[in-house]
Amino acid sequence: MKYKSNKGFTHGQPDKIGVLVTNLGTPEAPTKQALRPYLKEFLSDPRVVEVPKAIWWFVLNGIILNFRPKRSAEAYSTVWTEEGSPLMAITKAQASAIAERCKAQYGDDVIVDFAMRYGKPAIGDTIESMLEKGVRKLVVLPLYPQYSASTTGSTFDAIAKDFTSRRWLPELRFVNHYHDRDNFITALANKVKAHWETHGKADKLILSYHGIPKRYLMNGDPYHCECHKTSRLLAEKLGLSHDEYMTTFQSRFGREEWLKPYTDETLKSLPEKGVKSIQVMCPGFSADCLETIEEIGEENREYFMEAGGERYEYIAALNSDEEHIDVLFDIVQENLHGWTVESDNGLRAGLARALGAEK
Repeated sequence: MKYKSNKGFTHGQPDKIGVLVTNLGTPEAPTKQALRPYLKEFLSDPRVVEVPKAIWWFVLNGIILNFRPKRSAEAYSTVWTEEGSPLMAITKAQASAIAERCKAQYGDDVIVDFAMRYGKPAIGDTIESMLEKGVRKLVVLPLYPQYSASTTGSTFDAIAKDFTSRRWLPELRFVNHYHDRDNFITALANKVKAHWETHGKADKLILSYHGIPKRYLMNGDPYHCECHKTSRLLAEKLGLSHDEYMTTFQSRFGREEWLKPYTDETLKSLPEKGVKSIQVMCPGFSADCLETIEEIGEENREYFMEAGGERYEYIAALNSDEEHIDVLFDIVQENLHGWTVESDNGLRAGLARALGAEK
């Protein structure tokens, strides 16, 4: 096997420390043509769909990719902005804000960039760019507060796959989760309180998380437990009783059982139980995207109101709020602790040239 060297490498190149911020990803346009390759990459990931490869290949290519791209494109078109998808714009803003903090704290020693697990900018391309700039130590921060094999684990897979082809590997620190950090919970609580100050409280606060098949939980995935811990800590911070909030799971796919209770079915059932006003927050999403803006903000609103609800409000994700950037920067700082850049590159370059190195 031929291992890749960094194209711009020289023995005297100044060493850098890198911070790679990642998120799920987005199609390049809200069109059927753009959705097909994006969905194929996403749904071909064995971390996302744990089904025998031969069976799933037929289902994915013979059925799903012939119908789902058009429906998904129609949904994406409702949230698309001049900057592209909200997830792309917000992730870019988050990485830029973290970069500003790092610049102020560490000068030019730390490089911050971002990548998407599916679509562009691809993780491998961004790593390539960072290594060419001299990154020798790398912190990877997936923007998933709660760990799941299908999200955080998949991101690690992409990093590892890229590393298997490289000659010189950077030191690596990988952030698995941050679901129970006090400053993260505080940021969520303050977001809710700010909403209450403007709109008042509702009968119930719904904390909706992305769902995964129940089978993954049974096989040891900690995601379900971490979601409930986030909810419990948030409720405690807000002073909510058990009856004043609920944890639910959204965005199920396919016919097998997923984590319950389902968000959509819950919203359809609440009005007949006397719950006429609700506020919904999605503490597992670091940035608003199709699933929060369209699925929670619009589709599920209709379910609740048609079932007899009277007041429905979505509380936005933390996005690039200053307090959220504080949380993310604190995580970065903790993972940079003890790391410094090498200062003997001139000596290293001299020794290499003495042995016949050309650069």
